[in-house]
Amino acid sequence: MKSKTYFLIFILCSLFALPLVAQEKQIAYIESNKNWHYLYDAQGKKIAGYSRSSVGDVVGWGSTFFIGKNTGWYRIYDVKGRVIKALSINNVGEVIGVSGDTFTSRNGNWIYIWDKSGKKIATRPAHS
Repeated sequence: MKSKTYFLIFILCSLFALPLVAQEKQIAYIESNKNWHYLYDAQGKKIAGYSRSSVGDVVGWGSTFFIGKNTGWYRIYDVKGRVIKALSINNVGEVIGVSGDTFTSRNGNWIYIWDKSGKKIATRPAHS
C-alpha cells in the first residue's frame, strides 16, 4: 500500500513540474544591430536583449546558449545572459560551428569539439 502511495505522489509531482520545464526559453534566432543583440524564440517573441559592448560579437548559438567574442575571450552565455564559461581565444581558435549543445572550433591544425559548459570533449587533426 505504501509503495502505491509513493508512486502516486511521484506521478503528481512530475505532472506539476512539467509546466516549469516547458517555460524554459529557447533561442531560435539572434538578431544583431549596431549596439544590441536580441534573442528570439521559435514563435518570434523577443526573449532578451544584450548590449554589444558587453557581449561583443555573437559567433554562434544553440537553443540554450550563445557564444560572444570580445577582447580576447569567448564567453558562453545562457539564455538569461549569465556567463557559463570564459575561454581564451588563444586556446579555442576560431569557432566554426554550433550544433545542439556543442560547438566546434579550429585552432591551427586541430579541430576541437566543446560542450556548452566550455569543456573540451573531443580533439582531432584538421585536414588541409
